[in-house]
Amino acid sequence: MNTKLNIQAWCSVQNGTVICNGKKIVSVDNEQGFSEFAKQVYKNQQWEYPKFFKMDRLSKLTFLTAEILLNELTISSEEKEQLAVVLSNKSASLDTDRKYQDSINSIENFYPSPAVFVYTLPNIGMGEVCIRHKIQGENAFFVFDDFNPLFLKQYAESLAQNNKAAQVLCGWTEIDEKGYNSFLYLASPNGTLPHTEETIKKLYTQS
Repeated sequence: MNTKLNIQAWCSVQNGTVICNGKKIVSVDNEQGFSEFAKQVYKNQQWEYPKFFKMDRLSKLTFLTAEILLNELTISSEEKEQLAVVLSNKSASLDTDRKYQDSINSIENFYPSPAVFVYTLPNIGMGEVCIRHKIQGENAFFVFDDFNPLFLKQYAESLAQNNKAAQVLCGWTEIDEKGYNSFLYLASPNGTLPHTEETIKKLYTQS
């Protein structure tokens, strides 16, 4: 197995804009809230996946970034068995945790919603992506104070070197009351960009 990884493709979502491999896919008014933005991206991409509308905001952000990125690629079912997913953010599932806590705190409308509770883990969005694309490789979600390109590089390469994965979908997907920011890339032997901390950071800051 070729364990040398390069960056094959990448996608970012931020401030009403979706960029995939350097090409602007969607751009809307930055004043638009995330929920409306997500609906517009869904409509623009002509997806047919009703479960999308049941997801929490973090899962929607993760899903739409991965969906646009993976739809640009051709990955066989056999390759998906060796495709790992390694994601990260700063706030974990705090955005949804607050919503769930509000449902508990409300005296008049007390109703701890099971539909909200199911999303009170940050890795649920990653699971939604894996289900949608039948990805069967290892997956992990990490929480850092800031985007950590060195960790993503080293973790992905460790998976490849230990024959745990042939390709790795890596990235950062963060949403809170202040805004949203998602950046995913595919580390693969088929890539052309060097899989270095500097390149990952450059692609992230360009987004």
